[in-house]
Amino acid sequence: MKSWRRLWAVVLKELRQIRRDRISMAMIVAIPVIDLLLFGYAINFNPRNLDAMIIDQANTATSRAAVMDMRATGIIEITGVGDSPAQGMEQLRRGRISAAIVLPPDYERRLADGRAAVQVMVDGTDTVVQAAAVQLAQLPLEAAGGGRARPAPAQIEVVSFYNPERRSAVSIVPGLIGIILTMTMTMFTAMAVVRERERGNMELLIATPLSRAGLMIGKVLPYAVIGLVQTTLILVLGVWMFDLPLRGSLLDVYVAALLLILANLAMGLLISTRASTQFQAIQITMFVFLPSILISGFMFPFAGMPDVVQWLAELLPMTHFLRLVRGIMLRGASLVELWPGVLALLAFTLVTMTLAILRFRKRLD
Repeated sequence: MKSWRRLWAVVLKELRQIRRDRISMAMIVAIPVIDLLLFGYAINFNPRNLDAMIIDQANTATSRAAVMDMRATGIIEITGVGDSPAQGMEQLRRGRISAAIVLPPDYERRLADGRAAVQVMVDGTDTVVQAAAVQLAQLPLEAAGGGRARPAPAQIEVVSFYNPERRSAVSIVPGLIGIILTMTMTMFTAMAVVRERERGNMELLIATPLSRAGLMIGKVLPYAVIGLVQTTLILVLGVWMFDLPLRGSLLDVYVAALLLILANLAMGLLISTRASTQFQAIQITMFVFLPSILISGFMFPFAGMPDVVQWLAELLPMTHFLRLVRGIMLRGASLVELWPGVLALLAFTLVTMTLAILRFRKRLD
C-alpha cells in the first residue's frame, strides 16, 4: 500500500511540474491541434490553380474555347500571356510559372487530323505538379464548328522539363539541404545560448568588452561554417549516389545555403531568448520545424494548399530556400533571376536578429 502511495506522490509531482511549465503545456495542446489542421485542411495531393502562361499562336475562337476549358478544370490559373514558347521556357526557368500552354498556329488542323494540338510545358522539379499537369491530357477538345474532335490518344501533350524521368530524388535531395539546415542550425544555436545560461557562463561573456549584439553574432558564426560543411556533404553525396544535376552556379547554391543558415541562426537566437532550459529550446525548435516540413512545399505540393496556408508558408525561410535551390540546381537559374527569394531571406534574418538582440538585452538588464 505504501509503495502505491509513493508512486502516486511521484505522479502528482510530475503533473504539477508539467503544469508549471507553460511551454510544455502549450506544446501539449498546440502540437496535436496544428497537426490536425495541417493534415486535414492544408495538405492536398491534388494541386489546383497552378500558375500557367498561355501562348495561343492560333488565336481563333476554337483555340480560345480550349483555353477556357482547361481553365475551367481548376488545375491551372492563367497568370500571363506570351507570344512564343521561348517566353514560356524563360518563365519556367525563373520559377515564375509551373506550366506553359502552347497552342500552335495550325491548332485547328492538328485537332481535325487527330494529332497533338496542345503542348503543356511543365516544370518537372516538382513531381506532384507533373502529375497534376497530366490530368489536362485527359481533357477532350472542341473542334471547329462545335462538337468534340475526333478521339485521339494525345490531343494534349505534356512535356516535362528539368526532370523528364520524374525521379523523386531530383526534387527531394535539394530540399533536404534546407530541411537539415533548418533543424540543425536552429536547434544548435538555441541550445548553445541556453547552455551558457544554465552553466552560469553568460554573465562572464557579457562582462567582456563586446557589445551584446557582437556577443550574439560571435556566438553563432561558428555554426555558419558547420552549416556550409553540411551543405557540401549533402551535395557530394547527392551527386555521387543519386546523380543529382547541377545546372546552375555552385557559388549561387552556397550563397543560397548561407542565406538560409543565417535565417535559421537568427531564429535559434530568438528561441534562446524565450527558452530557459535546453529541453524547452528543443520543444520550441520542433514546433517551428514541423511547419517547415509540411507547408514549405518540400513534402506536399505548395499549389494544393489553401490561400491562408500559403500566406503563412511565405513567412518560413524554408519556403523561399526551396525555390532558390531548385531553381539554381535543377533549372539553371541565377540568384539575380530569383531575387524575390533572396530579399525574403535577408528580410527574415534582419527582423529576427533584431528581435533576438532586443529580447536578449531585456532579459539581461
